[in-house]
Amino acid sequence: MSFEKIPTVPTADEVLDRALRRAAKKMREKSNKKRASVEFVEAAYLSVHDKLVSVIQSFPTISDEPKFYQDIIEILWTTDRFKKSLGAVGWAAKWSKDHRGGLAKDVRYSAEENATASRKKAIARLSSVVHQIGDDLLFLNEVRNVLRKLPVVEDIFTIVVAGFPNVGKSSFIRKVSSAEPEIASYPFTTKGIIVGHYYDGREKIQLIDTPGLLDRPDMERNAIERQALSAIVNIADTLLFILDPSAHCGYPLEEQERLLEEVKALVNVPVVIVSNKADITYIPEYPSMSTGTGEGVKEILDALLVHKAGWEPKKGIESEEEQF
Repeated sequence: MSFEKIPTVPTADEVLDRALRRAAKKMREKSNKKRASVEFVEAAYLSVHDKLVSVIQSFPTISDEPKFYQDIIEILWTTDRFKKSLGAVGWAAKWSKDHRGGLAKDVRYSAEENATASRKKAIARLSSVVHQIGDDLLFLNEVRNVLRKLPVVEDIFTIVVAGFPNVGKSSFIRKVSSAEPEIASYPFTTKGIIVGHYYDGREKIQLIDTPGLLDRPDMERNAIERQALSAIVNIADTLLFILDPSAHCGYPLEEQERLLEEVKALVNVPVVIVSNKADITYIPEYPSMSTGTGEGVKEILDALLVHKAGWEPKKGIESEEEQF
């Protein structure tokens, strides 16, 4: 799987322009005017069919992708909307294939003086069909632009970092991994999933920074929060849940602890709970760290890596070798 390889989806006009250019080239190769018109229609219809088929084939089969990616598509657009647009493009491709021969035959058996008019009529029908799926092509290009920016989630030992906004998740990831997430003092700084890596000797460990969650009903959560939940449920081999007892994150500790209990009920992996901002205050029953000063960060990472023993690959997520 490599979403980065999905090519730009052409607009309806671009599909038609490409088809007409190829048809015009075919037409120039024929000296007989009627035969030239027949070749023009056949080439235009074939070009549209081939291009639309290539659009469909450039996208992955969503049901074959890991559950995390399936969730992202459902969250951002819904799977039904995605499949509907692919189906519309498939319909137009099939229509072009099915009508290519008949409309070319109409030109072939038309009177000499009517050949040009028959050719224009055939192209007008083709243009109408392609423009009917214009919005679907635009939508698929929007999907393509987002999918190609999604992080590659490898099938290696993965630590997912969770908690309320501004509790120090991104700061922890930045301290211990190769990722350089944006750090800011307003909610939902992390707009999507950020993947970083830590090397334990020669072994690569994956760390995933999730957008902040809030203690509220699931139906009230926005797309950013739902992406975080998908990563927590589908990707984590070990979960780090960060609490901010200072409440400088903007949320009281009681709300953070309620969210912790909800998240613990969702996963079947080890959960390491840490009290951050130890330079300000701490929670006695949990280990402490300060992502501001670096105090305790290495000890928390070591506590997470303990759970690497006995880790096994998941089915449906590619390994690094399979990406190439």
